[in-house]
Amino acid sequence: MGIEEYGGGQGPRPDVLVVTTNDIPGHRVTEVIGEVFGLTVRSRHVGSQIGAGLKSLVGGELKGLTKTLVETRNQAMERLVEQARARGANAVLAFRFDVSEAADVGTEVCAYGTAVVLARE
Repeated sequence: MGIEEYGGGQGPRPDVLVVTTNDIPGHRVTEVIGEVFGLTVRSRHVGSQIGAGLKSLVGGELKGLTKTLVETRNQAMERLVEQARARGANAVLAFRFDVSEAADVGTEVCAYGTAVVLARE
């Protein structure tokens, strides 16, 4: 697997900029729209659980699970961006991920932040 399968985030020049910071140099917030989030819950695949169990005996990265988590985080982020865009935002500030177990059957990934309208200074 190549590095492109383990990455995420946005491509160049997105229409809704997502950043982990509270501000963006050269821009000012003209409107705070409010919290937005993207949520997804993924169940564990029985085969991957068995493989992960065997791999944990010898150590090393669980590549299948890593790839699944990357895909899950990317899906949550895409949903966050869709919600921000639908509410008229052109940026999301203070972006974060929250990951938790969902009723012992899967993993819940929530991408969240504050949707805003930015203007160049």
